[in-house]
Amino acid sequence: MKISIFGLGYVGCVSLGCLAKNGHDVIGVDVQPLKVDLINEGLATIVEKDIDVIIKEEFQKKKIRATLDFQEAVLDSDLSIICVGTPSSNTGHLNLSYIYRTAEQIGEALKRKNTFHTVVIRSTVLPGTNRKVSGIIEEHSGKKRNEAFAVISNPEFLREGSAVKDYYNPSVTVIGGDNQQAIDLVTSLYKDLKGAIEITDIEVAELIKYVNNSYHALKITFANEVGNICKALSIDSHKVMGLFCKDTHLNISPAYFKPGFAYGGSCLPKDLRGMVTLAHDNYMHTPLLKSIDDSNEHQKELAFNMIVKTGKKKICFIGLSFKEGTDDLRYSPSVDLAEKLIGKGYSLTIYDQNVHISKLVGANKAFINEHLPHLSELITDDVEKAISNADVILINHRTFDIDKHIHLLKDKIVLDLVKVSWNHPKEKYEGLCW
Repeated sequence: MKISIFGLGYVGCVSLGCLAKNGHDVIGVDVQPLKVDLINEGLATIVEKDIDVIIKEEFQKKKIRATLDFQEAVLDSDLSIICVGTPSSNTGHLNLSYIYRTAEQIGEALKRKNTFHTVVIRSTVLPGTNRKVSGIIEEHSGKKRNEAFAVISNPEFLREGSAVKDYYNPSVTVIGGDNQQAIDLVTSLYKDLKGAIEITDIEVAELIKYVNNSYHALKITFANEVGNICKALSIDSHKVMGLFCKDTHLNISPAYFKPGFAYGGSCLPKDLRGMVTLAHDNYMHTPLLKSIDDSNEHQKELAFNMIVKTGKKKICFIGLSFKEGTDDLRYSPSVDLAEKLIGKGYSLTIYDQNVHISKLVGANKAFINEHLPHLSELITDDVEKAISNADVILINHRTFDIDKHIHLLKDKIVLDLVKVSWNHPKEKYEGLCW
């Protein structure tokens, strides 16, 4: 099948590579020339396990390419997948302007197309967006929904750091639509993947991502609060939560149930706010959901207070992105903590093996320029130098091989926000909530 993908960020880049690997001819579309150029050089637009290899291989096979020309992409494909960003506004509502602009472009292109076209929304959107997108396409194409085109809602459940694995091993694939031809076409994209394919109502498909991510945010916060109580009682919180997670009869997953630092990233904060705002807009009171963000902010305060309590001013951050295995700095709790420490006069050195200033683009670059405009002066790729020049080592990523640098840590205070594996004496070690 010939497929066009609008948006070459995380979801778009992974979809581009994986669909090509599955045998399809895929055209990526983006408004940023840099991303288009990267794809056309056989390079991934993101830092993500395995996707760089897939993009390179499929580019060499001439299965993928990218363009700035949306009309060319639509006219040369049977199906268009929308993967553009839907950032959160200051009020918690989603900014759907990129979605609507893409719908306008697809509508304009469909004026020149005589064959049936399927549009798939993979971006996270609120219920009602599918209908709105259809109306925009009708307005700009002069054609009717389910006569000349159809719009399918197909939410993604990819986690940054394991997105390729998640793509090929979904627990469930959700497809919401009202046109059987389009549903069958989209279903065929996933026929060889593991996990059930669930055909459902459009609105159900639009809402499920919010329900999932709101619950994931709840799980992280719940585990952290349990951890804080356990620490106060000198009880091993990881043993407590490890035992808790053994009960899987009520469909409890161990994912995220690990006491540690605050959640962040481009999904959980945005989707939790979206869920709360959706309830508010419908005159629903959701005190638990509203309290999750407060508890998450409190976890950041606990980390800050741990640092203050040391009485030291020279801090080394091990990890800055919102979690290991990605370069995504958006809404990273580590960025928030760094920003606050700098404002309080602390001296910071940052090491993150996945974050490279020259490779930050788009929303990721804009976010860090707003919050840590002098990041280039703080970040280093020499972890041993970073550790040596600091008094306090703050570990934000679980993948840090602490044993490899044990000789440098003997006289340092180690504050662990993620519970790394460490079998050495911990006289100067403190965990966040264990």
